[in-house]
Amino acid sequence: MRFLRLPRPRTLRARLTVGLVVLLAVSCAAVGLAAVFELNGFLTQRLDQQLEQVGTRFPASLEHGGRLLDDHDGDEHGDDRRQATGTFGARLVNGQVTNAAVVRPGGIQYVTDKLTERDGAELASVGTDGKGRSLHLTVLHGYRVVAIQGIDGDVLITGLPLEPVEAAVHRLELVAGIVFGLALAATGVAGALWVRWSLRPLSRVAATAARVSELPLASGEVALPPRAPEADPHSEVGQVAAAFNRMLRHVEDALTKRHASEERLRSFAADASHELRTPVASVRGHAELALLHPGPVPAEVTRALVRIAAESSRMGEMVDDLLLLARLDAGRPLERLPVDLTHLVLDAVTDARAAGQDHRWSMDLPEDPVTVTGDAHRLHQVLANLLANARLHTPVGTKVSVSLEADTAAARLRVHDDGPGVPEEVQPGVFERFTRAEHRRRTDASGGGAGLGLSIVAAVVEAHGGTVGLESRPGSTTFTVRLPLGDVSTG
Repeated sequence: MRFLRLPRPRTLRARLTVGLVVLLAVSCAAVGLAAVFELNGFLTQRLDQQLEQVGTRFPASLEHGGRLLDDHDGDEHGDDRRQATGTFGARLVNGQVTNAAVVRPGGIQYVTDKLTERDGAELASVGTDGKGRSLHLTVLHGYRVVAIQGIDGDVLITGLPLEPVEAAVHRLELVAGIVFGLALAATGVAGALWVRWSLRPLSRVAATAARVSELPLASGEVALPPRAPEADPHSEVGQVAAAFNRMLRHVEDALTKRHASEERLRSFAADASHELRTPVASVRGHAELALLHPGPVPAEVTRALVRIAAESSRMGEMVDDLLLLARLDAGRPLERLPVDLTHLVLDAVTDARAAGQDHRWSMDLPEDPVTVTGDAHRLHQVLANLLANARLHTPVGTKVSVSLEADTAAARLRVHDDGPGVPEEVQPGVFERFTRAEHRRRTDASGGGAGLGLSIVAAVVEAHGGTVGLESRPGSTTFTVRLPLGDVSTG
């Protein structure tokens, strides 16, 4: 069997309001129950006092067989049956009801033959200690009765109806229910408004925190939103607001220092790269010039010169990559011209096939050209880096496929290979600079890079207003580049 579960309040405001209403409901229920029990006890006590005043004159008169006594009969007490309407009297002999009657507005009504065995048993169970008892008779309903031992060995029972007591108690229950219900409703509305007003500073803190959470804090200069309004510092909400504002000041100071450090690092990288271009080109030129010397050169010297030329060439490429990243970090604009991605893919895959003949290359291109607005040279570099990454970090025989598709909003370029995949621990930072896996996807030592290729891919794509993502597992690695078809201005 399933029980209906009431929804739990989630917000602090709702919890405080519900808690206030529940506490008030419990208090109202306690007050109402106490008032009902107290009124019932008080009225019952008054009924017992009336029974004590009435005595047993009425049940004692029943033994006369229903004969009415008046003042002319010589009885000094007058008419013994002059009782209030509803008074009940019964006479029991040896536990059996011999006479029972009720005073009605029109006279006395005998109900002896209407009492059931259960009624007789209840009347017989009433003790003769003179204390009031409540019982329920089939014919007469609820009554408060008292029993006294008669002088003839019989038991005389006098009773008064409980209906006035029950009516008063029920009326109190009704009035209390209505009043407490209105009080709970009014308290719920007023409490919700009061709690909302009291928690306004906390809501402002939450709104400020939400705005901060939406800011790009990873890099660049960050302008934090205005501080949360501070409330009474002696209240808990005011203390939270003050602590939050202090935290924002510390975060802003840290972000400012980080941005200044990044700017110094970028400036150093740009300056160092620019200064290194000339000596690297000079070393490479002298090495190539020495290789062109017509005279005999020892084989060891030739090999050394070849290595010098190769390494200086690789260093030159690295310097160019660092300069490109420095320019992109500085926000320098790229060319904004129409670029045919279809033609660009054909050229890049042709170059990759020539460089990696031990791999299997395939293309899936749409029939119509896909054109975006951007820098053709840099976009070609994006695709060349992705293909070089697939060629250098996968074993011989790996299949590399390039697909291009477009919809009304963007063009999607995918480079997929069935190699061993990118290690899972490397994937979160694969587009960061100088990221290199400890265990490369290719087992040989050829093609080692500086870890700048994918960072250049991410920087160029971001400068074009696009995104790049990676999905990799053993046997399947896919880089997806998404470029908007519209003209996106660079900042």
